[in-house]
Amino acid sequence: MESCELIDVCHLLPEESPILMFEVTVEAGFSSGHYLRNYHGKCENPHGHNYKVKVTLAGEQLDETGLLLDFKHLKQVMRPIVEYLDHQMINDLPPFTTINPSAENLARYFFERTREQMRSMADGRVDIKSCTVFETDTSFATYRES
Repeated sequence: MESCELIDVCHLLPEESPILMFEVTVEAGFSSGHYLRNYHGKCENPHGHNYKVKVTLAGEQLDETGLLLDFKHLKQVMRPIVEYLDHQMINDLPPFTTINPSAENLARYFFERTREQMRSMADGRVDIKSCTVFETDTSFATYRES
């Protein structure tokens, strides 16, 4: 059996240094209806979910307070996105009038809207890592870009 060795980062060359990343995640919820187009089964009929969305940010540097980003700022960014979808038939809202409102597409939607806000808010120090949308406690989809 091989033994595990700790890496002594003090003796690594610069190109071998591990990248240290900080992550923060905020969760929000909303209730909405939807149906899936071009789907053959129960989900082609209008139905609803109590959705949960988790947005994770990442960055290498903390601010002068020792925070990657204050949780309240991420919640403020997410609030209008959640309010847009809450208690709506998602299929009636752009861009979901043409894009199927699957958990996968909702995750990408939250990712893109959050990324737009984060780039200006944190001066490029913080970026969105991933977004996960739960349709139920056990069924979810995650979107991330490399």
